[in-house]
Amino acid sequence: MTDISPSGDGNVAPYAGLTPETILDALDGAGLRTDGRMLALNSFENRVYQLGLEEGGFVVAKFYRTGRWSDAAILEEHAFVAELAGAELPVVAPLTLGGRTLNLHQGFRFAVYPRQGGRSPEFDSPEVLPWMGRLLGRIHALGAGKRFRARPALDVNTFGEEPRAFMKAHALLPPELESVYFGLVDLALDGVRRCFDRAGRVATLRLHGDCHAGNVLWTDRGPHFVDFDDARSGPAVQDLWMLLSGDMAAMSRQMNEILSGYRQFRDFNLAELQLVEALRTLRLIHYAAWLARRWDDPAFPAAFPWFGTPRYWQDRILELREQIALMDSPEPWDID
Repeated sequence: MTDISPSGDGNVAPYAGLTPETILDALDGAGLRTDGRMLALNSFENRVYQLGLEEGGFVVAKFYRTGRWSDAAILEEHAFVAELAGAELPVVAPLTLGGRTLNLHQGFRFAVYPRQGGRSPEFDSPEVLPWMGRLLGRIHALGAGKRFRARPALDVNTFGEEPRAFMKAHALLPPELESVYFGLVDLALDGVRRCFDRAGRVATLRLHGDCHAGNVLWTDRGPHFVDFDDARSGPAVQDLWMLLSGDMAAMSRQMNEILSGYRQFRDFNLAELQLVEALRTLRLIHYAAWLARRWDDPAFPAAFPWFGTPRYWQDRILELREQIALMDSPEPWDID
């Protein structure tokens, strides 16, 4: 398919031209007659709207951030979700409109999804984590069958070294905290590498990539996943650790519940548990750089006014110190 990505780096007011009229015209051009009802949904990386249709019902339209993903990477995500849906897994796949899932209108790429309701999962309910484990085991069984070609891996380089280089090149920290922060980032990345060394040879597969409670909706029929926008290649534990909370005893109990379901569909390499704190550390480093990259988008200063303050960086410094200690002296997991 010919690349339809608009030009530009996507950082400076990327959605300035995405007016309500543009959104409605985009869907009309894709063959969906809207009735004017529109609700902006919670999303920062992309812009997502619920829209009413003249024939009744609603759809959800996602307008992609300029310059983040290539067309090939977006289509690869769409193909992965379609593969999962074809295996009757509870995921929300984009609609095919005019023979395509990725559409273009006035320079904005977008996809349209059926609206799928649900509530947040209650992880303290005894049935929830095993059910999540069964679903993730099925997703990973399919995810291991093919490889992403256009979408990057989640690794030390993409989530650690590259974000560090961006932050350092742009001198975004208060001068009095800069050397402390970057010194700790270097120590943290060394700790991440040691965790990967301890884990040994770990298989990578296609993942959801951002498997937290906000991307899971629960109905009486169980969970379903939304938003595969962060789908990447990586170790299976990446899709498990964000479901955990509390101290090591609590996380071990929760992981046992997840694995009781997961192992019904796929084996799990327990050595990957060595990567939990390493992946948490990479997420912290990546998240700070993500906010910095998006700061020219007016939505970000409004939503994250605390970003960039001395207190913000002092908190990040404390987090990194805690993560370094956890990675260097890992507590043992109590896994059945």
